[in-house]
Amino acid sequence: MLVSGEWSDIDLVVRRLVPELVAFRRDLHRHPELGWAETRTTARIVERLATAGLTPRIMPRGTGVICDVGAGAGKPARVGLRGDIDALPIIDETTGDHRSILDGVCHACGHDVHTSIILGAGLALAELHARGSVVRPVRLIFQPAEERTPGGALEIIEQGELENLERVYAVHCDPRLEVGELGFHEGGITAAATRVRVDLQGPGGHTARPHLGADLVYALGEIVSRLPGILSRRYDPRAALSLVWGQVHAGAVSNAMPQAGFVEGTIRTLDLVAWEALSHDLPEIIEGLLDPLGVKAELDIDNSVPPCVNDAGVISELRNLATEVFGERVVAETDQSMGGEDFAWMLQHRRGALVRLGVRPASHDTAPDLHQGSFDVDEDAIAIGTMFVTAASQAAGWRDDAGEPTGSAGEPDDRVRSRTGIDV
Repeated sequence: MLVSGEWSDIDLVVRRLVPELVAFRRDLHRHPELGWAETRTTARIVERLATAGLTPRIMPRGTGVICDVGAGAGKPARVGLRGDIDALPIIDETTGDHRSILDGVCHACGHDVHTSIILGAGLALAELHARGSVVRPVRLIFQPAEERTPGGALEIIEQGELENLERVYAVHCDPRLEVGELGFHEGGITAAATRVRVDLQGPGGHTARPHLGADLVYALGEIVSRLPGILSRRYDPRAALSLVWGQVHAGAVSNAMPQAGFVEGTIRTLDLVAWEALSHDLPEIIEGLLDPLGVKAELDIDNSVPPCVNDAGVISELRNLATEVFGERVVAETDQSMGGEDFAWMLQHRRGALVRLGVRPASHDTAPDLHQGSFDVDEDAIAIGTMFVTAASQAAGWRDDAGEPTGSAGEPDDRVRSRTGIDV
């Protein structure tokens, strides 16, 4: 990893930390923990930060860690670096020594890498702070339960952990990008996600006499087949709204119409306005579909996450920083994803950005996707990610000549708050 002279101090510290960070990542990968149950992971983070002379705080539920570096004495943290710490309920299909020891649980989304990178940034900043070289205090945010809804980002916001912060940054593993690349995208980088479940109730009846009962399976079929098409006509096509069903359940025998059943799926969209409108529109649409069929519906809507919208100015600054630190070879453009990311909640409160981190080995043309049991990373990405977020936390380009932060006190600018992810 080659960096420019201005960043050589950080580079030297990070280089020394890399072997430890790789070992830390492998330990987390061997011992994955699901959302809100990341007790061992939390303890490992706290132990290492405390050894570095820092004062980490465990979040109220007992998982997740907040730790400030360089703050205190009236000098609050100004930049937040977020890493998610939870794993997924997926069987680990990797074959390395770091393979998960827990059946049915693994780090198939790279959160072990994210955690190790933010830990590395904290350790590097602690050493630099001891030398008097930290120009901007930083808050390390080790977030639990990113894969859950509601997720850990909301608890961090509710606990006031974004107060005084003006920027929040995060990186996320991306197997579409080769190791050594950082992917940037202005505006909406991930989609909003809404989980929807429709439970139906009816009198049932004999399949020989459907007119005397209520054909609940037929009613489920109407919802499954017609609701996605109706939504595609209800909203602007540029919203890229998509409803895909994940499960349908009803009945037990072939000659009886069941009295209960349900269908559940996920709606994704790149448009914040469309996402917010779903809670109002879905009950009306479903009622219209079911009204002639003699069944009743109970609708459960979980607006899981909004679109993750990168501030255009911040992305421009981070792209320039990556070029300055590593050279142009590192900078890549990345497409919007229809996946959800609860870092989006933080970006509704503070300016910032989510940057993609290339993890595909250079010798591979393709790699397993996120949320697949065979997903793994080229661990050289840990050095790149740690160097990048540490430098980003200290970069001075976003301050004006008077030394004051540009923009308002951490609020997203108007175009992010008032316009949709596809338009920013």
